[in-house]
Amino acid sequence: MNRLLFAAVAAASFIPAAAAQDDAGSPRRIEPYVGVMGGVDNYDSETGKEGIPPVGYKGRMVEGVAGVNYNVAGPLVVGVEGTASKGVSGDVDWEYGAAGRVGVKAGKDSLIFGKVGYRWVNFDALGPDSPDFHGTTYGAGVEVSAADLGSSAASSPVRLRFQADTLGNFRSIRPMAGVVAKF
Repeated sequence: MNRLLFAAVAAASFIPAAAAQDDAGSPRRIEPYVGVMGGVDNYDSETGKEGIPPVGYKGRMVEGVAGVNYNVAGPLVVGVEGTASKGVSGDVDWEYGAAGRVGVKAGKDSLIFGKVGYRWVNFDALGPDSPDFHGTTYGAGVEVSAADLGSSAASSPVRLRFQADTLGNFRSIRPMAGVVAKF
């Protein structure tokens, strides 16, 4: 069921919303992107409604991200993204999820965004046949374009991304940093 939901959300993210013209005549654009990030996921020592055991699990991870942004009007951007993470040390084995994003373009080509979605997590510490834990995820971040870091270009396909998100009722903190490339 979880994989079916994830596949449906991922497939829906690639349904184009016909490149339309707004009242001012500027084109609305669909911008797919991919990226690689790294960070730490640190869980509370209290059990939340997600049922994550109260032992203070944490782990370092590498994450792949893929998504689509749609420029709605002016600086407003909406989008969806999927993520898959693999723990490289600590208690987290893997995580995956999907989220919707809303952002505002800043500077020449940077983006400030908030996101909400759903994430599943599996812990190495519980053994090979352990259950998956899951819950709602919330987050915010910024993508800084090379164009805003001193480049003379009006835009850049590469952005540095910094974000922090949480799982469930704010039972974890997950700072991540990496690079995304838009197409």
